[in-house]
Amino acid sequence: MTAKAVELRSQGLDVLNFSVGEPDFNTPQNIINAAKNAMDSGFTKYTPGSGIRELKEAVCQKIDRDNNLSYSPENVVVSCGGKHALYNACQVLFEHGDEVIIFTPYWVSFPDFVSVTGAKPIFVNTISERQYEPDFSDLESKINENTKGIIINSPSNPTGGVWSDEAIKKTLEISHKNDLWVFSDECYEQLVYDMTFKSIATFTNDRDKVLTFQSCSKTYAMTGWRIGYTIGNQDVVKAMGKLQGQSTSCPNSIAQHAAVEALIGNQDIISNMVTKFKTRRDLILDGLTSVDNILCDTPKGAFYVFPDVSHYINKSYKDKVIKSANDLSMILLEEKYIVTVSGESFGAPNNIRFSYATSEDVIHKMLDRFKTILSLVK
Repeated sequence: MTAKAVELRSQGLDVLNFSVGEPDFNTPQNIINAAKNAMDSGFTKYTPGSGIRELKEAVCQKIDRDNNLSYSPENVVVSCGGKHALYNACQVLFEHGDEVIIFTPYWVSFPDFVSVTGAKPIFVNTISERQYEPDFSDLESKINENTKGIIINSPSNPTGGVWSDEAIKKTLEISHKNDLWVFSDECYEQLVYDMTFKSIATFTNDRDKVLTFQSCSKTYAMTGWRIGYTIGNQDVVKAMGKLQGQSTSCPNSIAQHAAVEALIGNQDIISNMVTKFKTRRDLILDGLTSVDNILCDTPKGAFYVFPDVSHYINKSYKDKVIKSANDLSMILLEEKYIVTVSGESFGAPNNIRFSYATSEDVIHKMLDRFKTILSLVK
């Protein structure tokens, strides 16, 4: 899909990209200035492998302010993005013979994070009309003596779903009863709508086996800066630091200093982005659900919608039979130059993911093209 989109754009065609998983805003100027100051001040050398003390302290200040969590810098490890943090945690905690619960639809990297350790990803169903919360009967049926962990992503990529307090509490109860490690991937924690986000670790006083993963990438439009962090059990954090000390070494020194400013400096970008994303969410959601036989639940977070297109599978567009969401995504690209991501990438073969991290004008244009395509499916 990406290669095809590049090819079409090189031909001068008006390609509409709804696949990108990053804000379309630039990094705020105060953060950019902090990076420039770091370079001018000579902060261009190696740092401790697990991150500079100033950034760990900023993380602690941030999670106290935003997440009502109290930790010390010894409970923090800084990594080269949230993805790197999750990978390292899996490497530290899981091995051959272990099983790790992953909820479908899932972020594409979760199964691979688990598999490369030798452990086995176990997929659990969710309920789309309830923000993709767990099907608890399926969850409990798949836990056994080999189950070692559970990965939660709320707000979710690809669905935008945000779990209710009740669903989080029940998941934690099940996890605690079975002595499981709980990974809470909260990289979209600031991008929520019509509600206030609560970190999973705030729902329990027994946080020893709860690891919280956050990132500067989405919240501060810093995807390319590659700064993420893990908060939790001091022994696990220390082991993660040792591991990355022998793989990537320290995170980028300049980006770390910029991240300090991001976390404790002016926070206006967050409310500005949330306001714009909510307007875009409502616009794309209204447009998609106005199409006959398209089902799309209202996401409460992130910047994705995840419509169910199953009605159009096994039907024909011109002389092509649409056999899968992949086929429909390719038709959208080849015929109307709309770039999407098939749900098959996320373990959801009846869905397509649209990122609304783009302008309202582009969303309007996409919806017109999308409706034209589906009107011709018979």
